[in-house]
Amino acid sequence: MDVQTWTFILVGGTFALYIGIAIWSRAGSTKEFYVAGGGVPPLANGMATAADWMSAASFISMAGLISFMGYDGAVYLMGWTGGYVLLALLLAPYLRKFGKFTVPDFIGDRYYSNTARTVAVLCAIIVSFTYVAGQMRGVGVVFSRFLEVDINVGVYIGMALVFFYAVLGGMKGITYTQVAQYCVLIFAFMVPAFFISFQLTGNFIPQLGFGSEMSDGTYLLDKLDQLHKELGFAEYTSGSKSKLDVFAITLALMVGTAGLPHVIVRFFTVPKVKDARISAGYALILIAILYTTAPAIGAFARTNLITTVSDKEYSAMPEWFSNWEKTGLITYEDKNKDGIIQYVGDKEANELTIDRDIMVLANPEIAQLPNWVIALVAAGGLAAALSTAAGLLLVISTSVAHDLIKKQIKPDISEKQELLWARIGAAVAVVVAGYFGINPPGFVAAVVALAFGLAAASFFPAIILGIFDKRMNKQGAISGMVVGITLMLFYMIKYKLGGFGGGTAEDWWFGISPEGFGTIAMLVNVVVSVVVSRMTPETPEDVQEMVESIRYPRGAGEAHSH
Repeated sequence: MDVQTWTFILVGGTFALYIGIAIWSRAGSTKEFYVAGGGVPPLANGMATAADWMSAASFISMAGLISFMGYDGAVYLMGWTGGYVLLALLLAPYLRKFGKFTVPDFIGDRYYSNTARTVAVLCAIIVSFTYVAGQMRGVGVVFSRFLEVDINVGVYIGMALVFFYAVLGGMKGITYTQVAQYCVLIFAFMVPAFFISFQLTGNFIPQLGFGSEMSDGTYLLDKLDQLHKELGFAEYTSGSKSKLDVFAITLALMVGTAGLPHVIVRFFTVPKVKDARISAGYALILIAILYTTAPAIGAFARTNLITTVSDKEYSAMPEWFSNWEKTGLITYEDKNKDGIIQYVGDKEANELTIDRDIMVLANPEIAQLPNWVIALVAAGGLAAALSTAAGLLLVISTSVAHDLIKKQIKPDISEKQELLWARIGAAVAVVVAGYFGINPPGFVAAVVALAFGLAAASFFPAIILGIFDKRMNKQGAISGMVVGITLMLFYMIKYKLGGFGGGTAEDWWFGISPEGFGTIAMLVNVVVSVVVSRMTPETPEDVQEMVESIRYPRGAGEAHSH
């Protein structure tokens, strides 16, 4: 069977599974819609968290980034995995004990102020939309190649699907769908990795194949460095970023992870505080399977790509090449009119442009793996993008229904009406997300990295100081969040989108890239918060007591409802 038939079978089959699960686990109450009724077992929650967390950026873009950036791509690995450890140790158990549905809910109650709650809702919506734009784009890329439709049509199909199970099932539907999506995603990522690792190095395990010798006796990474040098690219294993920038990006990604609203809310879905820690542990192991394989896939894909296209006749290119050309993600311009592809580091002479986002998806085709493996990767990429998109849409809809309408505009609203508002919020969010998917600001992983910067600059200080600093009051938290997110947005618009007169890499403050600037904005947020809170009235007694009780594990076995 050809690739397209296999794709229809595998993608269709997985979609039918997701929709079936959504119908089976429809949410009947707001508690089920927001936190799946608080009764998800730790292993299932660990799998759902891993799927929620590993977005299209992890599945589609990260190995692609590493395969083009080489050593510099490691910041994504370190930042995204490290952030998880931070989340499990510093935030998850305390927030679970606090027992709220959403991050703005925690901030509104901890800072005894609706202004703080509203600022948090705005930050949650900005972060989630920046992030979801990347996911929808990923969905479009996969559909456009494998179902041979226009990228925009692909985005529409993705919107329809997410709409269906996020709006119907809420958190309960999403959780069990994500368990299925994790299984599809990890299987789809690992199968081609095993095949290609064996093909190139004779070692089945990609993590070991990455450091092994190839059939001609040279080490894989030496061979890659050699290929890069011959073609005039920067050496694969050496970095070009400054140490400070690498540190800033890694920290921004770590802290951003710990402030991401759609990941934090997963810890409210388990029965006990202890379960929050256990499920974070499971999630870390499940995520590590993919993350330790990504650098290997990046190196394999890069080696295969260079040996397939460099100095070869354009007319003799294999079928996968013309298939990706149709999507516009590979373009070839014959500058010297000799019909031979020049793929070199010199921008003037280079004739081939390749979108980084296709590396993982095209990898099995370049390596000539069986058709069912190629289709499996398409199903995996969609599972990754859709699971994260659903989690983010839920954050947007709960922020609107629970934190704006129920807590502020209409406190006497009935549960049925609140559920209706949550569903309307999700529906509007899907439409906006689709718009961003069709007009995306940059490629998937870069957009996602900016979302982490925004989360780091706004939420993280308010949450961490809210747990560990009793003296932190509403004035401090509000001014910190506003200053942090404004600074980050300004920097992002100026250096990434060319607003405010634009600027080049030479003009970066302290030489820190927009992806790493979240670290600076976060530090400014912390300073502003602490200084303002020390100059304004003390936190009320009852709030100080509440902060005490979150930190001490009295009766930590049960979650008290305050």
